[in-house]
Amino acid sequence: MMIQFSMSFLNSSKNILIEWTIISINSFNLNYIMFFDWISLMFMSVVMIISSMVILYSSEYMGIKSFSSNRFLFLVLMFILSMMLMIVSPNLMSNLLGWEGSGLVSYCLVFYYNSLKSYLAGMLTCLVNRLGDIGLIISVSWLSCYGSWNFLFYLEKYNYYMYMLIIVSSFTKSAQIPFSMWLPAAMAAPTPVSSLVHSSTLVTAGVYLLIRFFNKLQFNNFWFVIISMMTMMMSSFCALYEFDLKKIIALSTLSQLGLMMSSLFFGLSEMTFFHLCTHAMFKSLLFLCAGIFIFHMNDNQDIRCMGPTCIMMPYTTSCFMISNITLCGMPFLSGFYSKDLIVELYSSGMCNSMIYMLFYISLSLTVLYTIRLIYYSLMFNVKNNSMNLFLEKLNMMKYSILILVINSTMFGCMMGWLTMMNTTLIMLTFNIKLLTTMMIISGVILSLEYLKINKYMMMNYYYEITNMWMMFNYSYYIFKLTYKFIFKYKNMLNWGEIYGPRGLSYLLISMSNKYQLYYISNFKILLISFLIWLTMMI
Repeated sequence: MMIQFSMSFLNSSKNILIEWTIISINSFNLNYIMFFDWISLMFMSVVMIISSMVILYSSEYMGIKSFSSNRFLFLVLMFILSMMLMIVSPNLMSNLLGWEGSGLVSYCLVFYYNSLKSYLAGMLTCLVNRLGDIGLIISVSWLSCYGSWNFLFYLEKYNYYMYMLIIVSSFTKSAQIPFSMWLPAAMAAPTPVSSLVHSSTLVTAGVYLLIRFFNKLQFNNFWFVIISMMTMMMSSFCALYEFDLKKIIALSTLSQLGLMMSSLFFGLSEMTFFHLCTHAMFKSLLFLCAGIFIFHMNDNQDIRCMGPTCIMMPYTTSCFMISNITLCGMPFLSGFYSKDLIVELYSSGMCNSMIYMLFYISLSLTVLYTIRLIYYSLMFNVKNNSMNLFLEKLNMMKYSILILVINSTMFGCMMGWLTMMNTTLIMLTFNIKLLTTMMIISGVILSLEYLKINKYMMMNYYYEITNMWMMFNYSYYIFKLTYKFIFKYKNMLNWGEIYGPRGLSYLLISMSNKYQLYYISNFKILLISFLIWLTMMI
């Protein structure tokens, strides 16, 4: 129904603004504003579809009658409510309410399992996201000087710094460089959480916020495009050396987030939103299929131990293959309509040659690590295959992935036909038109050659690449220098108390005591002064 409303709003150019006055005292009004247009309604419908399928999937995956499943369901519903508050809000203050709520609930979902690994992953997720939340809080404080928190800005010359703070907040939420380390660590959460939170909703919240601010982001975006492209490259290289199934899918999500950010800063806001919705569908399907593999293999996430699961799990394997080829941009699937449109608009624009090269290399690497994932998880012959014999037993989970398969197949073409009607005509030469296909074919050839390389040769670069280009080490040294500075100059932290409220109160108390002592000891002087004043008055 929300999709129908979204299409009707798009065709009629209709928007609805609802303002609710919570408190009104004299000249002070505390209002909550909800803004409904075709973008917000479409994103809400995508979130609702994925959330309903994840809850249906979790009823079998997490268990139905246990106390922990009730706690899990409550946290998921709280997360969905926070996302709804963030999506429909054109007000930066109420947007912060949904932004912080989704971050806090996702922190609780990451350490859902009682283990040290989950606690550390949750703490890393919380701390990195809090860095970006500081920028959003400062922006809210800045806007309070204008008398309104709505997306209306008055002093244009000061808006640049506020936009920078909002971009930093979006980068932390969408895990762009240098804030990328939290997304693979967050895979310690249950697989339904990864499908809902870390593939289609929370990580795309930063992209959605920048889409709302797109009209204000009309300045030099070259360095932001470079950062997004480097995020695509880094995540693709890390996925080539990773053997954890969920982390590979998380790095794939990170690569697609880099694609969305780069296309947004390149000026393609509608195409970015189009790819955001289609990516949410097939990536949630990919996570749910991975969860079924992990569920039947006794919580083993190593792709080298999965073996030929296509023989034992044909239904799940078919859905897994559909989601993977959709990720690669297979023609006439959902991913093709959004990615091919972005690639053609990149090619038709006056793009920097370095950006152009990074973009096409990242496309080739996407195909490379996808074929590697398919080979290891479905066709790689393991020696202990007799230990992993099982039957595919699915009750509720098969219905959830079936609905997502239909959406992953049909949603892209339907949304493209209905929403991309005003797209400009794209004129490309024959060679440029075939360049995308050639890069996909080269990715297939490179993947076949990559699988033949001696694994010991690849291990020489394993630590540097899987450590996300030494990003953890950089963060460690930055925090180490910060702590050293604090401990060396810790007396500076007391200046606010010495010369602030405490020092002022001490000064006033001491001056009051001195004056009181002066008047008590000089009572005679006061009496003589009073008599002199009295005689003068007479």
